[in-house]
Amino acid sequence: MTDKNEIRDGSLAARDREILKDIILTYVLCAEPVSSRSVAKHGRLGLSAATIRNVMADLEEAGYLAQPHTSAGRVPTRAAYHLFIESMMETRRLSSRERRYIEDALKGGSSDPEQLMTVTTHLLSELSHQAGIVLTPAVGDTVLKTVELVPLAGRKLLFVVVSAAGFVDNKVIEAEEEIPREELVRISNYLTENFGGLTLREIRDRLLRMMADERAQMDRLLGLAIELAKSGLDLGQGPAVLVDGASSLLSHPELADIQRVRRMFETFADKARLVRMLNQCMQGKGVRVLIGEDSDLTSELDFSLVATSYGVGEQPLGTLGIFGPSRMEYHKVIPLVHYLGATLSRALAESFGGPGEKR
Repeated sequence: MTDKNEIRDGSLAARDREILKDIILTYVLCAEPVSSRSVAKHGRLGLSAATIRNVMADLEEAGYLAQPHTSAGRVPTRAAYHLFIESMMETRRLSSRERRYIEDALKGGSSDPEQLMTVTTHLLSELSHQAGIVLTPAVGDTVLKTVELVPLAGRKLLFVVVSAAGFVDNKVIEAEEEIPREELVRISNYLTENFGGLTLREIRDRLLRMMADERAQMDRLLGLAIELAKSGLDLGQGPAVLVDGASSLLSHPELADIQRVRRMFETFADKARLVRMLNQCMQGKGVRVLIGEDSDLTSELDFSLVATSYGVGEQPLGTLGIFGPSRMEYHKVIPLVHYLGATLSRALAESFGGPGEKR
């Protein structure tokens, strides 16, 4: 019999690791609980069904396998998937064809960053057959590049903000008086020169301090610049979540239950909870994997999220990932997410003059 203490501390014997790996790969492929007989039939390990059955019982006791019903088959648990990802999974690079397809799709699309993200969300879904998901930046966390004030009718103005990553936000505001075009140009230049490189949140904080400054109250143009910027820099818009391919998940056997389908679509409609889950993966570099009980949403659906951050240079902008049933081809999905994160970051940097990160 297998040493149970050896299993519990995560240091499985080579034979037991091979059995667990075989069960995980078989379950991912067939979506049916795996029996000792089916593992023995593969013949790779040269072990009897009885020996494999004993090891499977120990693996179940250690928390790596679960028995969903009274059949002889077992399924991998969250702990098994994490162990597989950390120490059993063979590293797989995307093929040159896949890499070229991704690069062509992002280069061939619009230079508009929002369009780049829409394309990325579709690529995540298309290439994984799961749901692709992208968290876009919150307005207040974007770094200012330029401000432009465009006169409309009467006292109305269009306040246009362009971020360092190329995101454009605009808002119609109304000034207290009609302002000549020349003064609007001077105000635009002042705001760009003095606040470029700061996040919109930092700019708002600085503006609030400037409002109490005596010089701002004496200088008409400075006072106008502060007042217009206070109205135009709208921080109310939080990050948005883009989802593509949710309907493709309906072909997975895990979603044969109509109640689970209903819960899944409710989850995709609950943007606030999706944002919280994706924010868990924002910090640090590399790919994060949330499985089952790792977060409330993955736990409710028995789903996994494989995600990474993207950004320009050292500035993280958001998160992208693949969301679907935990029976996932992690050896394919993880390198796909990593490559799309790097390629989107590079596309944003190259399109808008930031320092691209080479990975």
